[in-house]
Amino acid sequence: MRKAYLAISFVDSSKYKDLLAHLKKTLLAIDIELLIFVEKYHFKTGEEYEMMQTAFREIDSCDFLIAELSHKSIGAGIEMGYAYSQQIPIIYIHHKDVKVSSTALGIAKYHIAYTGAEDLGECLLGFM
Repeated sequence: MRKAYLAISFVDSSKYKDLLAHLKKTLLAIDIELLIFVEKYHFKTGEEYEMMQTAFREIDSCDFLIAELSHKSIGAGIEMGYAYSQQIPIIYIHHKDVKVSSTALGIAKYHIAYTGAEDLGECLLGFM
């Protein structure tokens, strides 16, 4: 089974529960496990170094990284930069109504501006 890492804003991730559930289901149907770091791990203040080392290990274990950047996120940007430095392909996704990040676009292998969960799923299937 292949594995994908999802980079997403921790603060805004709760707004995307339905989208993420659909994304997990879509990828699982084509034998890809989706690791959502902000759901799997919880760190306390003072554990920032451990958090980032854990994120980097998880990214290293993945076949590609999906970055959901409908809301800007420094953490997701760091995760994207790390994946890029390790030559891990990046899929940059965002809702079509938000401004495109030129820096994210500059390192992404693929770019999807989606209208909703089903649209995103169909676009991702087109890449796989």
